[in-house]
Amino acid sequence: MTTELAPRTERFFLLTLAGVQFSHILDFMIMMPLGPILMAAFGIGTHEFGLLVASYSFSAAISGVLAATFVDLFERKRMLLVCFALFALATLACALAPGFSMLLLARGLAGVFGGIMGALVQTMVGDVIPFSRRARASGLIASAFSLSTIAGVPLSLWLANHFGWQMPFILIAATSVLFIVVGLRFLPELRHHLSEEKRAHLLSATFSVLGEANHRHALLFSALLVFSGFTVIPYITVYAVNNVGIDPHDIPFVYLAGGFATFISARLIGHWADRHGKVEAYRWVALITIVPLLVLTHVGRLPLWGWLICSTSFFVLISGRMIPAMAVITSAAQPKLRGTFMSLNGTVQSLAMGLATTLAGYMIALDADGHVVGYPFAGYLAVGANLVAIWYVGRIVMHGQKV
Repeated sequence: MTTELAPRTERFFLLTLAGVQFSHILDFMIMMPLGPILMAAFGIGTHEFGLLVASYSFSAAISGVLAATFVDLFERKRMLLVCFALFALATLACALAPGFSMLLLARGLAGVFGGIMGALVQTMVGDVIPFSRRARASGLIASAFSLSTIAGVPLSLWLANHFGWQMPFILIAATSVLFIVVGLRFLPELRHHLSEEKRAHLLSATFSVLGEANHRHALLFSALLVFSGFTVIPYITVYAVNNVGIDPHDIPFVYLAGGFATFISARLIGHWADRHGKVEAYRWVALITIVPLLVLTHVGRLPLWGWLICSTSFFVLISGRMIPAMAVITSAAQPKLRGTFMSLNGTVQSLAMGLATTLAGYMIALDADGHVVGYPFAGYLAVGANLVAIWYVGRIVMHGQKV
């Protein structure tokens, strides 16, 4: 069941959700290009840096489990904006952290609220957008990733290089406040999921979700999807600087090129998936992703233009497969349990993200010359998980499609 909106209202609705997504994706993404700066500022290695990245994910996983017990009991808009406000405060706390331990704690708090926000955004898309247009809507939401890499990451890195590593977090907190105001104006109230029927107990909706085999298939697929990306993604910048020979001041160009390309490709992939089938589109994009994934994790020294070809193709495909995949996952949920399901999906994705980041952090190390070693093994692990996901997606049944 979906709540239909007028075309103009739907457009503003999706753009506002993309703004919410932009804020918390940028908050997560900025940690990766900040890797060399933070490692130097706090005197930490790849293992500790991996914990900084993973702390967000593991906290988001915990909050997803908790949110699954109550997310379908509240009106969507109010819950999203409350979590957004708390997320902005936690992100500001990152900027004020005096040392590694406090930054780790603040990142965890940001993950708590960011995880709930991400689940709510996808839930609201499923609540409002019909199945026939859901991949295109996911493509528009995915443009938040592109915009964060086109504008957010380069600007954040410029601020970090000129005014200190704290400035990107201040920027994200300020941007969040702006989008909260926009959300108050343009997000509709969504209450259709609310029911007079009382739950038998607090975990009844969670058990209902996990009790259905199709939900379990979708959650496992979701875990494989994320795991296959985040064994590689968090360490791209460190590898580019230390092994490929990219100047740290050129890193913004890497994200600018990747973001601009994905901004264009995301909408095209979404249209293609809605027209030719979401599962088929996912499988093709995921298969092609293997090529830049292996090249990226094995290549040696390159000029900037060569690395831009490798990294941009990787960004386009690794994010592009998420567009039809998220449409499949969202459509796998029973409509009345979609909020609970997406909260659990957020938990599963965050656990997979944290596990992949931590595991890769132990596979990867810096040698005596400062070069990253072990990155190819992270690439092999990513390819393996990607191939399993390509096979497993066929087991998922999607609600709302015409048969």
